[in-house]
Amino acid sequence: MMFTRRAALALATGLVTTLAAFGADPALAEGKGTIGIAMPTKSSSRWISDGNSMVEQFEAAGYGTDLQYAEDDIPTQLAQIENMIAKGVNVLVIAAIDGTTLSNALANAHAAGIKVIAYDRLIRDSADVDYYTTFDNFKVGVLQADSLVQCMKERFADTKPWNIELFGGSPDDNNAFFFYNGAMSVLQPMIDAGEVAVPSGQVGMDVVGTLRWDGAVAQARMDNLLSANYGDKVLNGALSPYDGLSIGILSSVKGVGYGSGDMKMPCVTGQDGEIPSVKSMLAGEQYSTVFKDTRALAGVTVKMVDAIMQGQEPEINDTTTYDNGVKVVPSYLLEPVALGVGDIDALLIESGYYTADQLK
Repeated sequence: MMFTRRAALALATGLVTTLAAFGADPALAEGKGTIGIAMPTKSSSRWISDGNSMVEQFEAAGYGTDLQYAEDDIPTQLAQIENMIAKGVNVLVIAAIDGTTLSNALANAHAAGIKVIAYDRLIRDSADVDYYTTFDNFKVGVLQADSLVQCMKERFADTKPWNIELFGGSPDDNNAFFFYNGAMSVLQPMIDAGEVAVPSGQVGMDVVGTLRWDGAVAQARMDNLLSANYGDKVLNGALSPYDGLSIGILSSVKGVGYGSGDMKMPCVTGQDGEIPSVKSMLAGEQYSTVFKDTRALAGVTVKMVDAIMQGQEPEINDTTTYDNGVKVVPSYLLEPVALGVGDIDALLIESGYYTADQLK
């Protein structure tokens, strides 16, 4: 594979993190100012792509960047944000690990005159969140449920009710509730009408949530669901809100024989278009994902920061949806896109999001 610009950015990000650990300033070319970027983890390729896209676009716009990953450790992310404040960044862009734990840090940012943008994950319980950039998260759930139903119509047309199990995202991520509620706006009427059944009876984010979006936890839960509820039943589908969970769910169902012999693969949804899930789709396993182009989200965020830095009001398109418990945070929402196997070339390869070699 060729040494791509994306790979170069990933290496540069690693170098920046190493320099920061030794006290060096990663904002080597501040230009118009320095933007602190706090990302949750590198365990998901999605967040690596977000970080790389923002570094690239901010630096192209003349800003220095301080990009930090906290590896899903809340104290680490808090320390990183406090360090960015102490170093005097001009704006903070934060994808929170736990959106309820940052109030004190954001109060310090506000006192220092630093604007705060919540990035894709809403920061809750703080008046010091200035703006929010994200996708239409309720629609993400609707798209997932619609694709789940479409798949079951294709694979299990002669079966009713369809037996499904529900998986939710991390309960400390506000988006997880929007994804789940969006999906249930489609599925609950079908459950009520007897078209869809949940044999385990496990419904509601309090029981189906998956802390830290952990695929191993999802796999273990599916193992338990299958052994306890599917001795004489067939699983037709699983609502999965994220590709990392989808891979775990698929590993579980394949482990008991689904996808081989006369046992059809259950319909499994996803989100983020991560490479393992795209490959799974190409292999006829995962049915769909929801694509959220991180380049576009980074672009909106850079545009918002640029307006703030010039003393202008940034563009927003939603002033009602995202109440963080203290205030309704002015937001810019982008449109997510349902992605099936037939969309991979146009949406992922031809757009330059991935190379064809990456998906082999």
